[in-house]
Amino acid sequence: MYTRIEHDFLGELEIPQNAYYGIQTARAMHNFQITGQSIASIPELIIALAQVKKAAATANVRLEVLEEDIFSAICQSCDEIISGKWHDQFPVDCIQGGAGTSTNMNANEVIANRSLEIMGYEKGEYQYCHPNNHVNCSQSTNDVYPTALRIALYSKLAGLISALCYLQKGFLQKSKEFTDVVKIGRTQLQDAVPITLGMEFSAYATTLEEDINRLNEARELLLEVNIGATAVGTGICSPSGYFPLVVQILAEVTGHAIVPSKNLVEATWDTGAYVQISSVLKRTATKISKICNDLRLLSSGPRGGLNEIILPQVQPGSSIMPGKVNPVIPELVNQICFDIIGKDVTISIASESAQLELNAMEPIIAFCLFNGIDHLTRGIITLQDLCIYGIKANKEHCKHILEKNISSITTLIPFLGYEKATEIAREASKSNLSIYNFIIEKKIIDEKILKDIFSPKNMLHPYTVKK
Repeated sequence: MYTRIEHDFLGELEIPQNAYYGIQTARAMHNFQITGQSIASIPELIIALAQVKKAAATANVRLEVLEEDIFSAICQSCDEIISGKWHDQFPVDCIQGGAGTSTNMNANEVIANRSLEIMGYEKGEYQYCHPNNHVNCSQSTNDVYPTALRIALYSKLAGLISALCYLQKGFLQKSKEFTDVVKIGRTQLQDAVPITLGMEFSAYATTLEEDINRLNEARELLLEVNIGATAVGTGICSPSGYFPLVVQILAEVTGHAIVPSKNLVEATWDTGAYVQISSVLKRTATKISKICNDLRLLSSGPRGGLNEIILPQVQPGSSIMPGKVNPVIPELVNQICFDIIGKDVTISIASESAQLELNAMEPIIAFCLFNGIDHLTRGIITLQDLCIYGIKANKEHCKHILEKNISSITTLIPFLGYEKATEIAREASKSNLSIYNFIIEKKIIDEKILKDIFSPKNMLHPYTVKK
């Protein structure tokens, strides 16, 4: 294998000649062998890094601190990365020390070496285009990494929001399909008053809509960036006028309504937006997990449980019990949601652990957010495609349970009063008769009036029957 020699202040290393990364990336590959998941697995982050580098190079050439030919090569290199090329040249582990320095230098080295090729030089001939002097000009990891992370998360969340909209529509379709399936409602796992299966599924759609709105709100926080802050927020090593110009150009490059931070010192250590995003993800995961619990309960049995809905059968459920089928898709999504809730704790601790002018723990925040969003997005799509879409209502069973249920006596409270209704419930339970049949047998209420009282319009909504 052909190699080239590169150096830094720690010494020299051999780098594969065909590699676009350089010595600092190689050191990071050696130091950080933790997850087996490289930043190449997060294309949104690599694209965002290239967008930041392109914006910085454009601002630098306009302010006459970068040569035109180097600027042109850097921009072409960045455009290639943005289009999807060279992502395999980002081998650094997602979890790393150094506040993201290894990720930033990985980008600097790949862009520099590709730029050298474009300019007609060999990889490693950094006197013509240097990772630090040129690609990282007017920048620090401390403003590049957070800015790229925010842009990447903004893009990544679009996929999650789209998946949530897809699932919400699935529940809305089922709510319409089940609109006439009257069943018994339950509170604290005990029989309550009637409801329709459509109402239950409509509630799921509504709660998802709320979380879609909350995610859109939290997502907007990511558009405030600290690019131009350089090391600690003072803008050291950047030319006069760079900060507002690079933000303006970055907005043009990304197509997002990016705005500058009001206080660059604060913005360089602040991770509040990530905490907010994580909190909304936890909220969403908590509610989706609750829905999956409901689906498992409503489909339980089938003969020894509630059995009010029938989930699609996607695989055999036991290695020993023939004919058993488990609710594996809701179980899968439950586990994804548990992981999201756990990641929120990690993100909270990592955000709190910032000291003075920088939070060095942003790599673990990024790792948790990107993986959490990715897993939840896939889980939501799987839930809709392999479960919600094919759910069927067990209409006759729902009707049977409703008819024999004592709790339907609640409907009669406006007509009989609580004490009388309680007495009827007790006696009907002893006689093993339904409330309806007991009242008819005892001639407590005229059957015509009772039918009206027990009609869906009066059992499911504020009553309209006259006393």
